[in-house]
Amino acid sequence: MQTATPVQHKATRPRADALRNRERIVSAAREMFTEFGPDVPLDEIARRAGVGNATVYRNFPDRDALVREVVCSVMDRTSEAAEQALAEHGDAFGALERFVHVAADERISALCPMVASTFDQNHPDLEAARERVEQIIDLIMDRAKAAGQMRLDVGVGDLMVAVAQLSRPPAGTGCVSADRFVHRHLQLFLDGLRAPARSVLPGAAVTMEDLRQA
Repeated sequence: MQTATPVQHKATRPRADALRNRERIVSAAREMFTEFGPDVPLDEIARRAGVGNATVYRNFPDRDALVREVVCSVMDRTSEAAEQALAEHGDAFGALERFVHVAADERISALCPMVASTFDQNHPDLEAARERVEQIIDLIMDRAKAAGQMRLDVGVGDLMVAVAQLSRPPAGTGCVSADRFVHRHLQLFLDGLRAPARSVLPGAAVTMEDLRQA
């Protein structure tokens, strides 16, 4: 007696227009979260994205899901930039510079308050994106140190704190007016990372684990 062969159902792939709408929502949300914070009305995000409210809720059932997607998207894009720079040039410090400047353009400084106050920091998607960016930056920094390009007394945590602080507009200034100085000041910071070190830093190199415990 023959048994019936199970019918194989092909997984349905999202339509191209649905993917474009999702990308537009994430892009609009990233812009508005940066400008106004993570509590900006979802209706306003839909309006900027050029989609209906129903489209936003179809893709993201609640605010936490949208904020998490924005945070993961920014971390993934910065990771990809660093990986691409390292693959293309093989220059570890050059790849580090690329990461730092892309991270500033992606407004990575806006992520800290969003992650801290909006949703579960241990969500699997967030942990995967965070692990990816930490691993590639740790690798790049190790290679730069091994090549004698970078001072030895700094850690990934030092880098991330500096990037977040230097790409955040000073109190009382507008984002647009401060943007023109960001890359200049980041480059000054990057030059300070180069070996040989001109000074002795107080304390020990800061790791990402140090930041999480703080």
